[in-house]
Amino acid sequence: MQKNKLLIGLVVAIVFGAVSAFAGEPIVWSIGSRADLLKGEAHGISISDTGVVTLAPRAVEIFNTEQAYVWSTAIDTAGNVYLGTGHDGKLFRVGAEGKGALFFKASELDVTALAIAKDGAVFAATSPDGKVYRVTPDGKADVYFDPSDKYIWSLAILDDGSLAVGTGDNGKLYRVRAAGAKPESSLLINTNQTHVMSLAVTARGDLIAGTDPGGVVLRISPEGKAFALYDASLREIHALAPAPDGSIYALALGDAAATAKTGTTATATTTDAAAAAAATAVVTATDETTSAQAALVTTPARSRNDLSNARSAVFHILSDGSTDILWSSTSVTGFSVLATPGGVLIGTSDKGRVYSVTDNGRDTLLLQSSEGQISSLVTRGVDVFAASSNQGKLIRFGAATVNEGSYESPVRDARVVSSWGKIWWRGTGPIELQTRSGNSDRPDKTWSDWSARYTDSSGSQIESPKARFIQWRAVLRSSTASIRAEPKLDDVSLAYLPRNVAPEVLAINVLPSGVALQPQIQIQIDPNIEAAGLDASLFGLVVQAPPRRLYQRGARSLQWQAEDRNGDTLEYAVYYRPLNETNFRLLKDHIREVFYTVDGASLADGRYVFRVVASDVLDNPAAVALSGDRISEPVDIDNTPPVVRSVGQVQITGDHVRAVFDVEDTTGRVKRADVSVDGSAWREVFPDDGIADSAKERYSLDLNISGAGEHTISLRAFDNSNNVGNISVTFRR
Repeated sequence: MQKNKLLIGLVVAIVFGAVSAFAGEPIVWSIGSRADLLKGEAHGISISDTGVVTLAPRAVEIFNTEQAYVWSTAIDTAGNVYLGTGHDGKLFRVGAEGKGALFFKASELDVTALAIAKDGAVFAATSPDGKVYRVTPDGKADVYFDPSDKYIWSLAILDDGSLAVGTGDNGKLYRVRAAGAKPESSLLINTNQTHVMSLAVTARGDLIAGTDPGGVVLRISPEGKAFALYDASLREIHALAPAPDGSIYALALGDAAATAKTGTTATATTTDAAAAAAATAVVTATDETTSAQAALVTTPARSRNDLSNARSAVFHILSDGSTDILWSSTSVTGFSVLATPGGVLIGTSDKGRVYSVTDNGRDTLLLQSSEGQISSLVTRGVDVFAASSNQGKLIRFGAATVNEGSYESPVRDARVVSSWGKIWWRGTGPIELQTRSGNSDRPDKTWSDWSARYTDSSGSQIESPKARFIQWRAVLRSSTASIRAEPKLDDVSLAYLPRNVAPEVLAINVLPSGVALQPQIQIQIDPNIEAAGLDASLFGLVVQAPPRRLYQRGARSLQWQAEDRNGDTLEYAVYYRPLNETNFRLLKDHIREVFYTVDGASLADGRYVFRVVASDVLDNPAAVALSGDRISEPVDIDNTPPVVRSVGQVQITGDHVRAVFDVEDTTGRVKRADVSVDGSAWREVFPDDGIADSAKERYSLDLNISGAGEHTISLRAFDNSNNVGNISVTFRR
């Protein structure tokens, strides 16, 4: 038996998520990037564009409408905040002292737009098939304008005191003036769009309109002349925020976020929920090795100027007519925008978060609410009022920060039950961490309680029980001792060691007889890399070229697939036994190459099964190393060619020649036969029973052979293992 010729092909599939590390070593899970941090939950926490965690502005819930949605807000000079809600058509007034009450109840479903008149009256637009009501400070309401349009999306007070009304489904913009006992209305412009979604008046008195589905920002003159300030690539200009310097911030929504919103307010509910669900990021995290691998990727990060597949974006239209893309996102849907000194606040459906974005594009998660969406933002002085949806509440925040905030990390899936090591972090000020663990992918009652608090930033032993999943929580507290001690958390790392799991051989594939596998030239790996304890994949050196296939008589090649949930490097051993025996015999062990082929001459004819054993001993101490195996389907080894015999004499009748041959194969079956006359090209012939499928076949050949002299008839026959036998018969005419 020539064991040095036994080659077995293998294909290894490692499925351990994004983790790539040497088994026996701890895996270090680090979170410090902004992208990773945004996957967690922030309570009283801000996250800067560089991934620094700090205390957030103090947000106080001052009123709960007990309605599902707040569609519109407005604030008057006295500090009263008005909230238009859905789907009961209620308008609430919240006084400057924080007390709120029902102010007006419309007969329509939703109060979709609000504006405060110069005399303090409130204009409230309703949809669908709605009206514009004028509600006096004492709560008395009258129909002020009743257009035929299905939706009223936006309102604005012009400098002359008249009311601009933006509608849909016909995209019309009306002007309504108070003239005596009955207001006068006129069509200011037909925008040739489906909806006029947003209206605003600049400091110079210009009326600005945002449309759908063209995504156009229009400046409308008092005479109804429209000038396009910007034509966005996104579908809907959902909100406008004029700045004191005359520039305009426009919040635009892409198709996925805007389509249902501009349909009916009932379907808008579905859109908001879908947007919130789409904005929920998949919880993933990286270890040190994966982070290093990511650094090797040359694909550039997405620019905020790239609006392909964007769900929402904020454009800054400058007073000179130029436009900058201030912010954009493919996962977060913005629903409200508010101009601030040097930038904007954006309210989103991403966990009810408010982002602060500067004019140079620096993006900070300012705070996260307890509701699903921040649907509207207004300001008075230093206070910002955020209206939320599902549940419809009014939240106030300013410059002061909370005294204590907490951040919950995304859940880490260790893939298998793991032993937890230490947790450590970098930061300044009063910071404490806690952990909890469990065996379900979301924390629930089956998880452990939060651990005691870890206070040593250089490293504390994790006290949570062994499990598959783990999560950490950081608690930041304000310090009164020194402003320098205000808490700032830069990053958090924890180490764990997954329980070793036996590798699994998933499948064994037997190639057809005669197909051999030969190695391709592989990339040579610097031995110093492994000596340094580094993963060769960090250097892009792990790509293995597949084996080359070539013909080798009698060769039987095996290929198999294997996985190791720990990501261990595997080595293999191959065993065989005849089908009628019970004990396996070793063919080859310590296989590190990607393939191996059995030489047909190395085993006697018969049926065999092969056993492939995968071991993770290369990456684990021998005492804890594990193995897994799989047995192949029976494999036929047949090295004996079929025997071809001539039966009787060649019969000659004129040009007609008849020759009879028997073909017999002792191990397999006859597969086909070819005939050649006087060295001509081979052509296939069929046995007497019409099908070559038995161990013994007879071929009776009737041939036309002309010309006197000596002639030769050759017959070759193949068995199912591609062995070939032949015979030649010579005769004279």
